[in-house]
Amino acid sequence: MALILPVKDKNPKWGSDCFIAPNATIVGDVLMGNNCSVWFNAVIRGDVNSITIGNETNIQDGAVIHATYLKASTIIGNRVSIGHNAIVHGCILKDHILVGMGAIIMDNALVDEYCIIAAGSVVLENTRCESGFIYAGTPAKKIKPITEEQRALLNKLPDNYMMYSDWFR
Repeated sequence: MALILPVKDKNPKWGSDCFIAPNATIVGDVLMGNNCSVWFNAVIRGDVNSITIGNETNIQDGAVIHATYLKASTIIGNRVSIGHNAIVHGCILKDHILVGMGAIIMDNALVDEYCIIAAGSVVLENTRCESGFIYAGTPAKKIKPITEEQRALLNKLPDNYMMYSDWFR
């Protein structure tokens, strides 16, 4: 069974039809929308600041979502896919975003809608990622506009993860 814990009288809350893997951890001030999935070994730690997650978002295996005490909460939009072992920390991710495997997004970064953060990239503190582009590297830089195929992928991935979630219900 997943580890779900209150912190300072704040309990995690989530909407309908969410899948939370049996070894996922969700603690503290976490508010998650409908049709989300939190996969194996993922950690969403709302102990030092709030974490808000929209609808139809998937937090994949080993990902860590955290924030910074008295400084930066984390806000994740709708239909966001956060790849395996990614770290999302004290930042804002708008809608329709793919955070690639092992990517790191730091405090006060803002990732606009329809962005891809490439696997292994590091989005530094206070960076703004403009809508419609791929960002890659360490530190992450704007590489090129996303293609129509990539935009379609951003629209399709959340549906795939909702389907995968059904396999475990």
